[in-house]
Amino acid sequence: MADSPKISIITTDETDDSGSNRDIEVGSSRPQAPSEATKRHPRELLWCIYAIFVLVLSSFDNQAGGVVLSIPQFRKDFGSPYDGNYVLSAGWQSAYSGAPVLSSIVGLLVSGWLADKIGRKWMFAIGYLSVFVSITIETLSTSNLVFFIGKFVAGFAIGAFTTTALTYLGEVAPRPARGILTAAAGMALTVGPFIVSIVVRATGDEPNRWAYRSVFLAQYGFSATGAFLLPCMPESPWWLLSKGRKHEASVALSHFGYTVDQAQDYMTAAITALEHAREETKGATYLECFQKTNLRRTIIAAAPLSIQALSGLFFVSSYSTYYQQLAGYNTSTTFSLNIVQNILAMTGNACSWFLIDRVGRRPLSCYGMLLLTVLLLLTGGLACIGTKSATKGTVGLLLLYNWLYSITIGATAYPILIETPTSRLRTKTAAIGLTLQNGLFAMWAFVIPYLFNPDQANLGARVAFIFGAFAVVSTIYLWSCQPETSGRSFAELDEMFVKKVPARGFKVYKTEAENGLRLSVLAGYNAPMP
Repeated sequence: MADSPKISIITTDETDDSGSNRDIEVGSSRPQAPSEATKRHPRELLWCIYAIFVLVLSSFDNQAGGVVLSIPQFRKDFGSPYDGNYVLSAGWQSAYSGAPVLSSIVGLLVSGWLADKIGRKWMFAIGYLSVFVSITIETLSTSNLVFFIGKFVAGFAIGAFTTTALTYLGEVAPRPARGILTAAAGMALTVGPFIVSIVVRATGDEPNRWAYRSVFLAQYGFSATGAFLLPCMPESPWWLLSKGRKHEASVALSHFGYTVDQAQDYMTAAITALEHAREETKGATYLECFQKTNLRRTIIAAAPLSIQALSGLFFVSSYSTYYQQLAGYNTSTTFSLNIVQNILAMTGNACSWFLIDRVGRRPLSCYGMLLLTVLLLLTGGLACIGTKSATKGTVGLLLLYNWLYSITIGATAYPILIETPTSRLRTKTAAIGLTLQNGLFAMWAFVIPYLFNPDQANLGARVAFIFGAFAVVSTIYLWSCQPETSGRSFAELDEMFVKKVPARGFKVYKTEAENGLRLSVLAGYNAPMP
């Protein structure tokens, strides 16, 4: 399936506003290859894999709560008869879809603050407790209200897990392996839905409650595995040092395999970086994000995330299987197509690793949105025809959407979010972008059931016209306003925004920072030999 509409990833190799920078290598003065980092930092990599597993769990929980709408037995138990079938009311569909989005926003915001107070490890523990509570409620529920409560609790856990896992990964990952681990984190968010689709394919057509309860039992297995390993996980040394707990940080580093001397070197460098970050971000406010040149940077940084929400992701990721069933496909076939959909999303995600730097953020975003616009308008057009062959074409286009989205705007939005703001406001700008995106997802969660459902507006796949219209506007915006940030240092980007370089001029603009570097290199070549 396309990237989950409720979860977002942010990573950066630079020092962010919290000082969370792992550009500290101990015991080596030369760059390491990822394979060498695996040998030098095996324990760090092991716990990075654990953090990635938590992301898989988070995306699994996220998908499990929504996929039940496509299970006929669930609609029979929680819905009402309509035209020879069973339909869940649009009101409860909106509640089921919107509640987790809203509570995940709460989880994202609260966990970011609380994890800095109590630590990453305890925040994971709170997340697991929330997951177990939500799964139990969902499994035992026999009414819409009780199931709604379970989904609301699950949303908080999803937000908490996502924020904490990414933070821990950024603080613990060795720099040489960070690129691979970042890619793995992105892939993790597609692996969870893929596993859910396999479980549903195996049990979703059962004629009893276990058709959907099996999904929740699988959640128990994933969550229990993570909770069992949690006591062994070392706390983040970076967080411990930020709290002045040097002895505990030294113990944590020893658990990661550091010698006494290596741990001391790490702590010295980390404390210096933390002090620099505190000084740099002192006095920064959200209002500053909307002042002078920062306003342009905030818009450019946040817009691609909003475009993700406006270009049909929520509909395609949450309603494709339900649409296929309403269109006449049997249950078994729709669940098989759901597996194909998730495989295409994972394949697209993997392809983006090789294209995002080679092609560039701007071309991949602009031409990708142009193609997605065409796909959405074609999808709506075929849905209007309504013949059997046209319906098959609609299903095929929705599958293609998952692959194309994952390669283009689904991949480019996150580096743009991180690269565009000034370092002083990076964290605050990211929070603005993610909050706006989740707000749009929440809006669609409440609106789409009334547009899509056969007992309401009954638009079905014709709702793609609405997203196609937004996609047209988004494509025009990207072409006019989106600069190319790939390959530029933060110093170069700062200079170009201050000088108000036009968006289409970013790629060819020669900065003073760039020219200064060339002059220093030439001076080095021309310097007299000692």
